[in-house]
Amino acid sequence: MRAQDVSSHIDWITILLYAVLVILGWMTIYSASLPEETTSFLDLNQIYGKQLLFIIVCIPLIFMVIAVDAKFYEKYALIFYILAILLLAGLFVFGKTIKGQTNWYSFGSFGLQPSEFAKIATSLLLAKYISDIQTDLNGIQKQVTAFGIIGLPVLLILMQPDAGSAMIFAVLLFVMYREGLPGWYLGAGFIAIAVFIASRVINWEIVVLIVFVSMLIHFLLSNPRKRKYINYILIFTAISAFTYSTSFVYDNILQPHQKERIDVLFNDEVNQQAEGYNLNQSLIAIGSGGWTGKGYLEGTQTKGGFVPEQHTDYIFTTVGEEWGFLGAATVIIIFVLLLLRILYLAERQRSIFSRIYGYCVAAILFMHFFVNITMLIKLFPTIGVPLPFFSYGGSSLFAFTILLFIFVKLDANKVNVW
Repeated sequence: MRAQDVSSHIDWITILLYAVLVILGWMTIYSASLPEETTSFLDLNQIYGKQLLFIIVCIPLIFMVIAVDAKFYEKYALIFYILAILLLAGLFVFGKTIKGQTNWYSFGSFGLQPSEFAKIATSLLLAKYISDIQTDLNGIQKQVTAFGIIGLPVLLILMQPDAGSAMIFAVLLFVMYREGLPGWYLGAGFIAIAVFIASRVINWEIVVLIVFVSMLIHFLLSNPRKRKYINYILIFTAISAFTYSTSFVYDNILQPHQKERIDVLFNDEVNQQAEGYNLNQSLIAIGSGGWTGKGYLEGTQTKGGFVPEQHTDYIFTTVGEEWGFLGAATVIIIFVLLLLRILYLAERQRSIFSRIYGYCVAAILFMHFFVNITMLIKLFPTIGVPLPFFSYGGSSLFAFTILLFIFVKLDANKVNVW
């Protein structure tokens, strides 16, 4: 496809929303990392200088992604996946350990986090596999293969250990559900989440009792002709075992810092000057912004450095403090518009591969967005997930950019667009 043909079919609304988020993200990083004595925007000794360099590098990166033939991404999906797996495995030999996690390659003052790029490769191969089988995911063998595609990078990431990055891959189950995965998988997932939360609030024995009573009521109210005793026994046994395992894993397997993150969410009695400090300062910063905020570069919590890692995982606290509720809501609306636009474009694809990949893009961006925002307002455990296009970091910005613009290229391809 010629350059003029590509440009005429590119969805400029998606690119505009991307550009707005990247610009607002850099402005926020600039505010969160501005030293007392201002220097050049491109001062690589400063965080905002490095981030601006990353943004500049994204420009030729975007042109490279769009210049490649659209079929290239489908044809070599397996190669990308293998490279991603090798990079993840290589961390155990060449990776740098930071705060107990070996999830970075270090190159001087810069680093590379393979798990961010593994999301792209996994999305490509999952889309490739499902589009190749040409049927719904209603067979055990097909489901095992699809789960295996997702599970292998998840396993390697958990071994780093980086539970936050690994959890993001779970959102691809919704993509599989869209493509025919039986709904009971999602139902089981939601039940597992509910049981885990309940087991952290009350004793696991009481949770099992509640499950037993609920299933007994359901059994008595069900049609006698359709009752399958073995199903009730198996489901109750599985839920009971999982309920007990959550307590066992919490007490015997989780690391102290992982326990603290869970306790901070479910226990109001945690020490706000110790394990609860980060979240408490986050809530103070966001709440102090009021409706209209304190003004750009005027955030007292931000300038005082009260919120740790504010330029990365906690970047949205700067938005809340300096731009207030209205500014934070505006940023959220822009994110939602981008997600809705991607879903709209995915639905209009003629290629199954392009459609599935589009859903993967929307799902991954949504999961990052949802988890990052909710963990700052005590609705989700703090797990270290960056906010797309906002949080500081070259790996995350490059990966999110490539992830999005591969889909922009697929959508611009005449063969794949209605």
